[in-house]
Amino acid sequence: MAHLDLGVDEREHPGIQGLIRFRPETGGPLTALAEVLLHAPHPTLSAGERELIAAYVSGLNDCGFCRASHSATAAAQLPAGESLVEQVRANPETAPIDGRLRALLRIAAAVQRGGRAVTAELVEAARAEGATDLELHDTVLIAAAFCMFNRYVDGLGAFTPEDPEAYRRAAGFLVRHGYLAG
Repeated sequence: MAHLDLGVDEREHPGIQGLIRFRPETGGPLTALAEVLLHAPHPTLSAGERELIAAYVSGLNDCGFCRASHSATAAAQLPAGESLVEQVRANPETAPIDGRLRALLRIAAAVQRGGRAVTAELVEAARAEGATDLELHDTVLIAAAFCMFNRYVDGLGAFTPEDPEAYRRAAGFLVRHGYLAG
């Protein structure tokens, strides 16, 4: 049970969903940010890759709701599905992903540790793997935003479903309709 009375059935609106409904004045901008970062068209990072970055950072932060939610949404959009997401979350260095995405995940992990942990060497290594300035920017912003989202969800004790199928159903909706439709 959340630390606050959210005024909604937490089982129908788990995790951040109930928090967004509790305070729409802040929930609206947070939802719009998630839409831009994760769902809106991007010239080079697929929605699945962006969701994977969010899932990876959420796992590093040990945020059960966001880890499960964004893992399911990434899996629904990546050809290798859940298997790839699990491999990346376990160890991106050995996961079957390209060097560009591996370098971006290293940067995301650095952001999770602290913004100043992103070094010129990490950025140059990502560029050497083909990462663009836009991809670097968006990776840092996704990682930073998910540190905030994770702390928001966990800091207010939001309800986290245990059934993986709940996350798969929500992922299907997000893939089809995006974050603004929720």
